[in-house]
Amino acid sequence: MFSNRCLAALIAAALMVLPAAAQVVSERQYAPVRIHEQRFDGTVTSDNWSGYAVLGAVGSVTAAKASWTVPTVTCGGSRHSASAYSSFWVGIDGYSSSTVEQTGTDSDCSGSEPVYYAWYEFYPNPSYEASLTIKPGDRISAEVSYAGGEFTITITDVTSGKSFSKSAQVSSAQRSSAEWIAEAPSSCTRRGCSVLPLADFGTVDFGEDYTGVSGTCYATVSGVTAAIGSFGANVSEITMVSNSGAPEAVPSGFSAADGSSFSIAWK
Repeated sequence: MFSNRCLAALIAAALMVLPAAAQVVSERQYAPVRIHEQRFDGTVTSDNWSGYAVLGAVGSVTAAKASWTVPTVTCGGSRHSASAYSSFWVGIDGYSSSTVEQTGTDSDCSGSEPVYYAWYEFYPNPSYEASLTIKPGDRISAEVSYAGGEFTITITDVTSGKSFSKSAQVSSAQRSSAEWIAEAPSSCTRRGCSVLPLADFGTVDFGEDYTGVSGTCYATVSGVTAAIGSFGANVSEITMVSNSGAPEAVPSGFSAADGSSFSIAWK
């Protein structure tokens, strides 16, 4: 029989060979949009999302590409929650469907300490950390694409030159929207999901005007690849609000230079 010491050594050895990408971000998930109010002018308020979505017919969306600069999170003090979260991502689905295929970065507060990391998720499966070291100010390029019955997420820290990629099949995916989002992630149990406190991320900047990464923020819908602003009436502008309807994260309009770069400001 194994001694307790031998058994402990075997368990420790097994844990050491697990890749960093296999670590579940167990506290939270990046969930589909929770609509607070939908207006006739194409604007929406949401309990958990802020940013933009491009809508398409079922099966029409095959790619979404983004770039952003990792914002510095402010933690501690009387105005800020002891634990709070802010997530920035690009993805397919989740606006008008129950799955989300996505990848992004977090700028979180664990108590008074800031925490930064990259992740991916094929919701409703758990989110996982990507094996990248993320720092505030890093320029991020990310893409979600669909081909041959499979989704592929790729996230690159342009500043460090490091990249991570993962592929998976999502049988119930509708491929009916593409998104560029700042999110207050959710804590999910069998009873459902509740939105977590949003961290003070200041402002996050998306797109080529801010990052220098060309071809962002773009989507491919029905075979046409174009900047977000090119999709006209099929674009939804999303503002995150509190339960009372007060703004929590507000997107700017698109820059005149490329029709896709924009910012989201914490309120």
